[in-house]
Amino acid sequence: MTDTTLDLGPQTRVVARLAEGVADEQLADGTPCPRYAVHHMLGHLLGLAVAFRDAGRKSLGATTDTSPQTAQPDIGPGWRERLPEVLDELAEVWRDPEAWTGMTRAGGLDLPGGVAGAVAADELVIHGWDLARATGQPYQPDPAALRMAHDFLLAAAAESDGGGGIFGPVVPVPSDASLLDRTIGLSGRDPGWTGPA
Repeated sequence: MTDTTLDLGPQTRVVARLAEGVADEQLADGTPCPRYAVHHMLGHLLGLAVAFRDAGRKSLGATTDTSPQTAQPDIGPGWRERLPEVLDELAEVWRDPEAWTGMTRAGGLDLPGGVAGAVAADELVIHGWDLARATGQPYQPDPAALRMAHDFLLAAAAESDGGGGIFGPVVPVPSDASLLDRTIGLSGRDPGWTGPA
């Protein structure tokens, strides 16, 4: 699905800054992902950073074999220190061109390295938006990561029966909308989301 490599570092830094901006009193607030409060979203980001770090290393095991649907993610003590550390490790691993080659595994699925890298970029872009919207922070994803996420989601929607997205049914967005809004729509989210109903 992708023949391109990408430095995930700019996007992991965006996500780390958003996490740093989360106030303790916002942790129970809702997010655009209906099953997740902010603390769940942060837990998901921590878990996916570990999983895709290990997938990039081809260090397969419990962290890469577990489906994200297995359990509701959450944060534990020390998450404010741990999340930026793991995001940095994720970015560093994927700077190695070898991470983008061969086969690996993430979320219990065997994937080509290039696809796993695109999924990692997509997860960081989409869940960065989730976190920003849920906590009222401005969001400007890394342009290269945004383009990779858009292309990945567009291809996934085209391959699915009925044009469904990876995270849910595609939300129609005007063709002249921003690339970010079009990407968010492809992910099954409403770009106009402003808070729980």
